[in-house]
Amino acid sequence: MAPRGFCSADGSDPLWEWNVTWNTSNPDFTKCFQNTVLVWVPCSYLWLCFPFYFLHLSRHDRGYIQMTHLNKAKTALGFLLWIVCWADLFYSFWERSWGKVLAPVLLVSPTLLGVTMGADVDVFRDVTFYIYFSLVLIQLVLSCCSDRSPLFSEIINDPNPCPESGASFLSRITFWWITGLMVRGYRQPLESTDLWSLNKEDTSEQVVPVLVKNWKKECAKARRRPVKIVYSSKDPAKPKGGSKVDVNEEAEALIVKSPQKERNPSLFKVLYKTFGPYFLMSFLFKALHDLLLFAGPEILKLLINFVNDKKAPDWQGYFFTALLFLSSCLQTLVLHQYFHICFVSGMRVKTAVVGAVYRKALVITNSARRSSTVGEIVNLMSVDAQRFMDLATYLNMVWSAPLQVILALYFLWLNLGPSVLAGVAVMILMVPINAVMAMKTKTYQVAHMKSKDNRIKLMNEILNGIKVLKLYAWELAFTDKVLAVRQEELRVLKKSAYLAAVGTFTWVCTPFLVALSTFAVYVTVDENNVLDAQKAFVSLALFNILRFPLNILPMVISSIVQASVSLKRLRIFLSHEELDPDSIERRPVKDGGSTNSITVKNATFTWARGAPPTLNGITFSVPEGSLVAVVGQVGCGKSSLLSALLAEMDKVEGHVAVKGSVAYVPQQAWIQNNSLRENVLFGRPLQERYYKAVVEACALPPDLEILPSGDLTEIGEKGVNLSGGQKQRVSLARAVYCDSDIYLLDDPLSAVDAHVGRHIFENVIGPKGLLKNKTRLLVTHGISYLPQVDVIIVMSGGKISEMGSYQELLARDGAFAEFLRTYASAEQEQAEQEDGLAGVGGPGKEVKQMENGVLMMDATGRQMQRQLSSSSSYSGDVSRPRSSTAELQKAGARKEDAWRLVEADKAQTGQVKLSVYWDYMKAIGLVLSFLSIFLFVCNHVASLVSNYWLSLWTDDPIVNGTQEHTQVRLGVYGALGILQAGPSPVAEFNARVSVGVSVFGYSMAVSIGGILASRRLHLDLLHNVLRSPMSFFERTPSGNLVNRFSKELDTVDSMIPQVIKMFMGSLFNVVGACVIILVATPIAAVIIPPLGLIYFFVQRFYVASSRQLKRLESVSRSPVYSHFNETLLGVSVIRAFEEQERFIRQSDLKVDENQKAYYPSIVANRWLAVRLEYVGNCIVLFAALFAVISRHSLSAGLVGLSVSYSLQVTTYLNWLVRMSCEMETNIVAVERLKEYSEIEKEAPWRIQEMTPPSTWPQVGRVEFRDYGLRYREDLDLVLKHINVTINGGEKVGIVGRTGAGKSSLTLGLFRINESAEGEIIIDDINIAKIGLHDLRFKITIIPQDPVLFSGSLRMNLDPFNKYSDEEVWTSLELAHLKDFVSGLPDKLNHECAEGGENLSVGQRQLVCLARALLRKTKILVLDEATAAVDLETDDLIQSTIRTQFDHCTVLTIAHRLNTIMDYTRVIVLDKGEIRECGSPSDLLQQKGLFYSMAKDSGLV
Repeated sequence: MAPRGFCSADGSDPLWEWNVTWNTSNPDFTKCFQNTVLVWVPCSYLWLCFPFYFLHLSRHDRGYIQMTHLNKAKTALGFLLWIVCWADLFYSFWERSWGKVLAPVLLVSPTLLGVTMGADVDVFRDVTFYIYFSLVLIQLVLSCCSDRSPLFSEIINDPNPCPESGASFLSRITFWWITGLMVRGYRQPLESTDLWSLNKEDTSEQVVPVLVKNWKKECAKARRRPVKIVYSSKDPAKPKGGSKVDVNEEAEALIVKSPQKERNPSLFKVLYKTFGPYFLMSFLFKALHDLLLFAGPEILKLLINFVNDKKAPDWQGYFFTALLFLSSCLQTLVLHQYFHICFVSGMRVKTAVVGAVYRKALVITNSARRSSTVGEIVNLMSVDAQRFMDLATYLNMVWSAPLQVILALYFLWLNLGPSVLAGVAVMILMVPINAVMAMKTKTYQVAHMKSKDNRIKLMNEILNGIKVLKLYAWELAFTDKVLAVRQEELRVLKKSAYLAAVGTFTWVCTPFLVALSTFAVYVTVDENNVLDAQKAFVSLALFNILRFPLNILPMVISSIVQASVSLKRLRIFLSHEELDPDSIERRPVKDGGSTNSITVKNATFTWARGAPPTLNGITFSVPEGSLVAVVGQVGCGKSSLLSALLAEMDKVEGHVAVKGSVAYVPQQAWIQNNSLRENVLFGRPLQERYYKAVVEACALPPDLEILPSGDLTEIGEKGVNLSGGQKQRVSLARAVYCDSDIYLLDDPLSAVDAHVGRHIFENVIGPKGLLKNKTRLLVTHGISYLPQVDVIIVMSGGKISEMGSYQELLARDGAFAEFLRTYASAEQEQAEQEDGLAGVGGPGKEVKQMENGVLMMDATGRQMQRQLSSSSSYSGDVSRPRSSTAELQKAGARKEDAWRLVEADKAQTGQVKLSVYWDYMKAIGLVLSFLSIFLFVCNHVASLVSNYWLSLWTDDPIVNGTQEHTQVRLGVYGALGILQAGPSPVAEFNARVSVGVSVFGYSMAVSIGGILASRRLHLDLLHNVLRSPMSFFERTPSGNLVNRFSKELDTVDSMIPQVIKMFMGSLFNVVGACVIILVATPIAAVIIPPLGLIYFFVQRFYVASSRQLKRLESVSRSPVYSHFNETLLGVSVIRAFEEQERFIRQSDLKVDENQKAYYPSIVANRWLAVRLEYVGNCIVLFAALFAVISRHSLSAGLVGLSVSYSLQVTTYLNWLVRMSCEMETNIVAVERLKEYSEIEKEAPWRIQEMTPPSTWPQVGRVEFRDYGLRYREDLDLVLKHINVTINGGEKVGIVGRTGAGKSSLTLGLFRINESAEGEIIIDDINIAKIGLHDLRFKITIIPQDPVLFSGSLRMNLDPFNKYSDEEVWTSLELAHLKDFVSGLPDKLNHECAEGGENLSVGQRQLVCLARALLRKTKILVLDEATAAVDLETDDLIQSTIRTQFDHCTVLTIAHRLNTIMDYTRVIVLDKGEIRECGSPSDLLQQKGLFYSMAKDSGLV
């Protein structure tokens, strides 16, 4: 049955008739078409989709549907519609029963759906049709509203769910659902509380485990590959003995060798497996968009034909206009769905990568930790994860760009024929050029990353060791070090800038040269080839489409290159060796097998696989509940022994079993940035009574009274506002509170005063302490505690030399007894007891006086052994003032508000001030700034003129099938083009594409300007930060500062110049397009201003929220890194307490917090883009509409020009907003770099007119006159009315309880804190009047925490290179380090690790002594410098100081009173005032404070 017969009984109704539908002024579809196609298409669509939808519903059960009014209305309408459809069918049957002959379609279609319109005027069918139509309309409107989420769904439990999940289809495709947030953001700046929760599928707990699981699978697969056996063909080589080797042996050797070549696990595969399926949806959208892209030029062709054909009916013009508008709108919606998927995938990848890196960092071995510095690992999280995010948006271009090129060429061929090949040739020529540049860019990229890593690492150390830098006045030396690295970095940047400028030039020229060559060939090949409007402008539109994929490909390639570099770095990190938790057998307590809670049999340990062992053949066992002391000399492996028991070292052989849970107190306390209470609880629930008992036992109540909000006081990063002793006690309290079975205590008593040490031993560690029933392993220097322990293990050189109880060892009369006798006979009662405080984490004291021997052994085998003496601390904790406890006293804080020390990163609010832009321009240099702008204007004017010229050319009259002035036209067109080097309308793409939107000169100016600016800004920042007073570093978390030096500076280095180029480009493009449209159709003047206003309003509306979201995002980024840094420092503690899970949860939470701000910002971008593109689409609509209206007065050339420009306006507008937002968000980096220039600075380093004579101070007489000191304006005085004169050459000890103000005195002397009242006079010069460096160079301090910087040993002793090698060696000899250093392979050039980790704490202390000996100033300050060394080394130091600093003034802040008993005078401080002052013997007679302290220490 043919369609005619099917549609009407007599066959009079055809399916399609051109005269009805097209060639008429009143178009309509045929009745048959309406009854069949229009009805069947929707039905078949529904039936086709049904099975898929059904499957989806059965898989994703979302709970029970809630009956709402909306739901009821939809159901009722659906039922009515259904009835109407069937009514039609029954009516048709009824008609048949009356014998009317009906067209079959009247039965089929209603059966399918029921829309009919009778062939003759048919009242019933008309009525049903109108009812049906209105019902469908209402139903459509209702369907655009979304239902409430089902009962029992997870969303209901969420306090602030993301509205996306409940949004309707329309709301989703136009991103309407975020409007609420935008409105709120416009009214007042957004706060973090306004942000929605993440969608469940974007959270860390959903994303990370999948990636980790897939990565483990992939690693397992990579390891499982079969070993290929390779036999060598050659005769097996003869070994030296001459006997032939058996061939089988040779084969065996080869088999053993070959797994070395095993394939690396592929991280890309893993990422693809994890995120591929969701990401694949973007393929469909992208493909659809690419096809729609070519609708524009095709419709333009029809439009130009329409303008040329004066007879065509008007409605066709309107039809084309509508079609153009619709295709643009559809393109917009599809494109932004595509982007949304890409960005969300990118976000998930970043979450997953950060999570995976964090989890890995908790399990890698110490040798692996060495190969990735902290700086690198943080970069993996920040920079490399960001690279993947950027790549997600680019990845599809790999196939989409070639597809666009092929399609464009196909349409061009249809349009211009073979002449297109000329254009293609130009493009192909450009490919190798671009490829070479991409390769170059990659090498620069890697170099840049490397110097950036180095710079961040250096900055990290400087910020961690800032106090030492200030005390030694070394800031300038380190500034030079940083600037040297930075210089290198800028050199690379400059090279890449030149490269980028050349690149920009080639990309910009390419499209223009393509157009020029094609047109030239086209008109010269055959003079009958006429360049008319249709050919020229359709081709131009296609060239504009073509230009985009060509420009983007280099970007895509470089993005892929960067991502592959990152992928490799990440793969290497994720493939690092992990600690083997099973190397140590952990048994449950219930295990009745043995009574020993620690058993070690013949075990050998090393810090890194393949390195010489640090601990050799260790055998011992510890019975349950006993107390074991481990003693030995500096660097003999005491701390390593504890690490070995914690499975932190590599077990080479032997057996180790540990029964029950373990608690660990590291040598250098690890404190979290949290309240003091949280530090003690460490994730366990609070039990009031037990908690109080623990705090009292650890002697913390007096400290809690001092702290502003008691145990709720926030402790700064690395415990900055606690003294060394307080940190150690908190660390101990944490271990005691967790109530484990075994306690490993690494010298916890070293950092505390004598009486506190005794208190702790009695109440916690000793036989009557809280831990009396637990197994305790105590590394100690305190001889006084040894009689009370059950067993003593004596270590030397990584072996156990003797073991037994105190009595046994004395009876055995070995080295230990010898050692005890030497010390005990003289000072049995005296030194020992207070030796409890022996030393801030130094490894310890051993017996035989073979110090040099041990140190030698250090030199050879033990590069890594020290690892734990410093508990992997990263440059110590930069001794913050001891008495900063006092600093906090009554900090004006009310008790309830927990006192905050650390300032969180603040988010600025409101618009970026114009002054910031001005600052940036000044940093570039004003001449350069204005030059760039001028070059830019020239470029764009030339571009507009050349295209206008083209339109004049196409309107040249055609005479005998040819145009007349072809040569002239072509010449001028070419000249204008060369002048402008490319109009380059860059199509819509992600803001980070740095597409060449400008000329070579302009590009150069901006790039070089950007480098000048970033050099200047970095210099200022570095200078400002180093000039800040110490209090600034105590308040500001190092994470914030590092963030400034890495992320923000990176933005200024590489992002801002690109963004400026693109912003200027899009700005001029939009203005240009509007000018052209106005020239062509002046009537457009009516419509452009209102559209401009809408545009402006939408833009401001968006920027308000977007900027704030960006700020919230960057503020919530800092905690992620701070927490990560903290974790890396305390990783051994976290592992020992088995708290990994909790820390992983915390990290995930922080990442989610960060993504919570990021997600709305990407959606806001889409929201904006959709709305702006609609404004752009309206411009297209009106340009075409006005062209149609005034078609009789317009030439085809102008129509072509104005519509082809308007087609690009959308993309330009998009770019413009994107760029202005990028510009605002990125310029914030300048604002944040400038932020630190406003902070208070220290006094000037040098004051020319006040410089003291070079020989000053000659006598070394120090005089305090009514001196007072406070830490901050709002705090009380910590030192009051200090009046004392110290004569030249006097040796003065300063003593007092913790927090009495001992350290504050030295801080005042060095002017780390300026005096609040009174003055200090040194040799008749008031120190407050001279420059800080003049003062600090003339006084030397041996600080409490020995801080070393990474670099050569020589650099650590003498960063300014002021002394000769002989002098350096002499100082090392006097510091008893000569044998150790000369035993090192590189001698003075021995590389110290980050924070000096490859030296033991004791050795570091000696290096600090060597520094002092080298500087040899008149005044020497010792800040409890002997805390970290054993008694013997301490004796050495003291005697060195007595002999070498004989005629100097020495001020010693003492813990062990025996060190100062022979000093000329002792000053006793209490609560910031001098209580007693006189010679030690006099003070003992007075029976005052000094006497009671001496009594505590057992000296009297």
